[in-house]
Amino acid sequence: MPTRPPPPKPGTDPLPLRGLRASFGYAWAGVRYAWKSQRNFRLEVYVAALALGLAWWLKVNPVPVLLLVALVLGLELINTALEAVVDLVSPNYHPLAKAAKDIAAASVLIVSTIAALIGFLLFFPPLVSRLGLW
Repeated sequence: MPTRPPPPKPGTDPLPLRGLRASFGYAWAGVRYAWKSQRNFRLEVYVAALALGLAWWLKVNPVPVLLLVALVLGLELINTALEAVVDLVSPNYHPLAKAAKDIAAASVLIVSTIAALIGFLLFFPPLVSRLGLW
């Protein structure tokens, strides 16, 4: 994978939009890396698409769904970055490296669980109504 030079420091580039465009390029490279290397990230994207489709079908306000999706996916990306840094600085097993990775993964688990609970509370009443079960 070819590497690009870092974008210029803010305020030093005579063409500031070029640096902004490069920054977005680096961010999308991170998303592509997560998509290619992280099974859980792909799974969470699929679940997010399903939740957004369900919100549309049930005519549920998409804003809370989008906020939960952003929270879960953003936290998964932070978890992936932390794991990469821990692997870089501690290539051999170390209990603190394990703790850091486990805690980051736990944060994704907790937020995902709460997001699923909120999703149930958002979707259950209109789903029951839509299916004519109540």
